[in-house]
Amino acid sequence: MAEQTLPNVTAAVQGNLGIPLLLLTLLGMMILPIPPFILDTLFSFNIALSIVVLLVSVYSLRPLDFAVFPTILLVATLLRLALNVASTRVVLLDGHTGPDAAGKVIQAFGEVVIGGNYAVGIVVFLILMIINFVVVTKGAGRISEVSARFTLDAMPGKQMAIDADLNAGILTQDEAKLRREEISSEADFYGSMDGASKFVRGDAVAGILILIMNLIGGLGVGMLQHDLEFVRAMEVYTLLTIGDGLVAQIPSLLLSTSAAIMVTRVNSENDMGEQVFNQMFSSPKALAVTAGILTVMGVIPGMPHFAFLSLAVVCAAGSYYIYQKNTTSDQMLVEREQQQAEVQAQEAQIPTSELGWDDVAPVDIIGLEVGYRLIPMVDKNQTGELLGRIKGIRKKLSQEIGFLIPAVHIRDNLELQPNGYRISLMGVTVGESEVYSDRHLAINPGQVFGTIEGLAVKDPAFGLDAQWIDDGIKDHAQTLGYTVVDASTVVATHMNQVLQKHVHELLGHEEAQQMLDRLARHAPKLAEILVPETVSMSILLKVLKNLLLEKVPVRDFRTIAEALVSNMAVNQDPMQLTESVRIALARSIIYEIYEGAPNLPVITLAPAMEQMLLQTVSSQLGGDMTLEPGLAEQLQRSINECAQGQEVKGSPAVLLVAAPLRPVLAKFVRFSAFALHVLSYNEIPDDKQVTIEATAG
Repeated sequence: MAEQTLPNVTAAVQGNLGIPLLLLTLLGMMILPIPPFILDTLFSFNIALSIVVLLVSVYSLRPLDFAVFPTILLVATLLRLALNVASTRVVLLDGHTGPDAAGKVIQAFGEVVIGGNYAVGIVVFLILMIINFVVVTKGAGRISEVSARFTLDAMPGKQMAIDADLNAGILTQDEAKLRREEISSEADFYGSMDGASKFVRGDAVAGILILIMNLIGGLGVGMLQHDLEFVRAMEVYTLLTIGDGLVAQIPSLLLSTSAAIMVTRVNSENDMGEQVFNQMFSSPKALAVTAGILTVMGVIPGMPHFAFLSLAVVCAAGSYYIYQKNTTSDQMLVEREQQQAEVQAQEAQIPTSELGWDDVAPVDIIGLEVGYRLIPMVDKNQTGELLGRIKGIRKKLSQEIGFLIPAVHIRDNLELQPNGYRISLMGVTVGESEVYSDRHLAINPGQVFGTIEGLAVKDPAFGLDAQWIDDGIKDHAQTLGYTVVDASTVVATHMNQVLQKHVHELLGHEEAQQMLDRLARHAPKLAEILVPETVSMSILLKVLKNLLLEKVPVRDFRTIAEALVSNMAVNQDPMQLTESVRIALARSIIYEIYEGAPNLPVITLAPAMEQMLLQTVSSQLGGDMTLEPGLAEQLQRSINECAQGQEVKGSPAVLLVAAPLRPVLAKFVRFSAFALHVLSYNEIPDDKQVTIEATAG
């Protein structure tokens, strides 16, 4: 453990001491005199550092690959300014001794630029300063400012896109965290570049001022203190000043160029050289036209024929090379496609003696077909919001009912209306409508405070009055009391209603077996006794379907299994077994309806009606019930009136009857206009108080 900790401590100490030592070194360079040979070394290091930074900027694939660039830019600028101070001290103290007083590097750069003419040297140096200050530095600074502003403005939208992808299941938690960190790093980088560009610009201004001060100060020191003639002082101090300024400004120009490259880069999988070659020289037309123009200019009398014509030949040769390369690539692509077509044709010509099961397309358990205008809603490469909504619906419904809802098979159908969609179960259409992806649906919940303009329709999920409105009046519609949703939400809500209504049809042998396998992991003995020792898989599936048909979740599969094992010896009828299971699940059924309320308001049958129905059920085989049409209609109307009264009060509509009547009355009121629950007296827990709110008869 100590061996692992020691390197970490050493690295931390080195990292903590590195910055203070660097600052002390820069401070010492500004205060203490430095020998000329050390100045030569530091100037050479400064130039090498600038070249390395420039090349790293060129070969970076994206700006964040060189995120430390603003810090390096600041350090390099401080280093260059410290060298300027140190070299200025040496020039003013020892400049009268000769051009090599400040080292060989300054002397060499000064002599190369001056070339024997000091006026030309000053002009050339000033031009380099203007190029750095006016063109490169100013342009890079402006781009940094705009990039920082746009990056910060785009952050909320990018964050929302990441949250949407995370909710839709497209991204994991780790991937979303990584993307958020990248967005934050990108904003920090461009903000830092915006500030760092000000250092570069200030450095260019400082270079001009240092040049003027060195030249004036050198002439004054040389003529007044060392009694040099004006011509000699001008010769020596001009060379030293220009050499000193050039040694500092060349690295400054390289770093300014690096900053400009970094802020103008676009994220790509290729480095800068590959991007330039692929984008500028991918087509031979540009080089061919350029060659023609250069040829025309080269044959004009008085023009430099050799220069223009030689460049025209080079451009023409490059155009021909790119054309041949593209032609070869196209031919290879055509040959590959022809080979694939031949293979497919040969496979198509192979005779088949018999049809196979692969020729029979399976029926989708849950299907969603959309018109061509709705394809972007289900395409994950475009907006694709509906995919995440459907996944969320499946997850929520699976958790509520207790088994995994099958996947939704989505396909486009050109036979539908462009804005139409169709929901199918087992290949049969169970719901269809039209939505408009560029509008919002304003639904009237029953009480609004004004009217709005739009396309009047019915909400496909609940049948409420609604209107498709433009996005511009969405906020106004919400203030008037309308419920405003987008097209993806409309389709998702419709599918949710359809799946809840037909959830019992989605449970099959495969899902029931999965539930048994999960039970076997937690209660292996119970699962072993249940199937096939106690009940068959068919009877178990029938009981589960009966529960789901009456909106009873099957999450508590262990209680269902124990109830079946306990009652199988008494009765083997699936309907009677369902009633036994309901009694075992009574507490959860009551909780689902009343949400834990201690008092249970219910509707009951009139005693005479209940007694007559009991006699009818007991006198008929199979426990079924057949009523006279007039009596059935009167009973249905009375139950609906009581249920409506309960809904007006805000209470759930629950019909409480004797146990033999519960299954037949549940079937009788199944298609009622109101959400009516039918319970038996045996399903009421002992700790609940029943209150009779209405009587149907």
